Amino acid sequence: MHLDLLVEGAAEVFDGEAVVAGGLVGVAGGRVAFVGPDVPPGWTLDAATRRLDARGGLVTPGLVDPHTHVVFAGDRSGEYAERAAGRPYLEIAAAGGGIAATMRATRAADLEALVALARPRLDRLLACGVTTAESKSGYGLDLATEIRILEATAALSARHPIDLVGTFLGAHTVPPERRADRQAYLDEVVEVMIPAVASRGLAEFCDVFVERGAFSAAEGERVLRAGLAHGLRPKVHADQLTACGGAELAGRVGATSADHLEHVSEAGVAALAAAGTVAVLLPGAAIFLGDDSRAPARRLIEAGVPVALATDCNPGTCMTEDLLLMLTLGMSRLGLSPLEALRAVTVHAAQAIGRADVAGRLAPGRPADVAVFAVPSHAHLPYRFGLPPTRVVLKGGEVVYTRDD
Repeated sequence: MHLDLLVEGAAEVFDGEAVVAGGLVGVAGGRVAFVGPDVPPGWTLDAATRRLDARGGLVTPGLVDPHTHVVFAGDRSGEYAERAAGRPYLEIAAAGGGIAATMRATRAADLEALVALARPRLDRLLACGVTTAESKSGYGLDLATEIRILEATAALSARHPIDLVGTFLGAHTVPPERRADRQAYLDEVVEVMIPAVASRGLAEFCDVFVERGAFSAAEGERVLRAGLAHGLRPKVHADQLTACGGAELAGRVGATSADHLEHVSEAGVAALAAAGTVAVLLPGAAIFLGDDSRAPARRLIEAGVPVALATDCNPGTCMTEDLLLMLTLGMSRLGLSPLEALRAVTVHAAQAIGRADVAGRLAPGRPADVAVFAVPSHAHLPYRFGLPPTRVVLKGGEVVYTRDD
C-alpha cells in the first residue's frame, strides 16, 4: 500500500489520547494510515510520497473548538471599556447592550456580509491549528436572521478548510421588542424557528442560555425537548453567571454538552456525569468579563465528566479566536494538566459537538486532520503562550496553513 504523505521528524506525536515519542504519521487517500514509531510492514514509500518534516516539533490531531459564535456583525468594544470601568454585564444588557446590540447589527447584514465578516475569524482559528469548530446562531432572534446566520455557517463550512457544525441558539435571550410578551417569543422559538431550522438541515444542535435575564431552566427544557422532537440534539449554556440549574437540565435531557459551568452545583456535576454530558469550559469568557469565578474542572474530572475547552469566540464576552490560549488558562485557572488540556481541545472537544468519530484523534482510517507545532513537547503548547506556534495544518492530508519560522 502506497503512502501519499509521511509526517516525520517529530519530537512527540499526540494521537488524541497518548503521546508517542518521536513518532510518525502516515497518510493515504486523505486518511491516517498509521501512527507509531516506525512505518508498519505493507506500507511503501517512493518518490511520489510527500514528506513533511516536523523539525523536532509536536504533532497533534487538528484541534477542535466546540463553542463559538463566529458569525455575527457589529462591534462591542465600547461595552468592554464600560465593564472595565466597573459597569456590570447584566446592567449593560438591561440598558439595550449585550446580545441585543449584536442582534441589531447582525439583522442589518446580508448573507455575504456575514460570510465575509466571519472568514477572517476562521482564518485566525486555523492559524491556531483548529480544523473543526462549532458555530452557533443566536444573534438574530427572529426567524429570518437566525436562518441567515446558519446559512452563512453552512456556506463557510463549504468554502473554508475548517469544518463547521451548526447549532441553533434562538433561545439566546428575548429580543427587546418582544420583552413585553416573552411567552410569545418562546412559543415562536419552539413552534416556528426550531421546525424551520430542522427542515432546512441547517443545524445539528439546539442550545439555550439558562441564566438570570435570559431563560429559566423550565423554559430551557421546553426549548430543548422541542429541538429533540425535530432531531436537534441538546446543548446548554449553563450556570455561567449564577447557579440556575442549567447543568441539572443538561443531565435531564441528555445534552451533548453543558457549557460554562462556573457556578455549577454538586447536583449539577452529578447530573452531567450520569448523562455522559461533556463539560465545555470557557475560561476566556470569565477573564474577559473581569470575573474571578472558575469552573470546577478538577471536580468534574473526578466525577467522570469529560472536560473540553473552547474559545467562546463572540463580540461581547470573549472576543478571541486563540484556542491555544485556552490551554494556558485551562492549566493556570482551572488546574488541568498539559495532557488533560490537550485532550480538552481534541478528543473531548470532538465529543462535545458530535464529531468523536471523525475529529480529535489520529487513528487509522480517520481523516488526516493534523497540526504541527514548533514546540518540543506537548507540555510546551500551553506553557509558551501569546503567539501561536503553529507551523503546518493539514486538512484531509492537504496543507491548508503553513508558517515559516
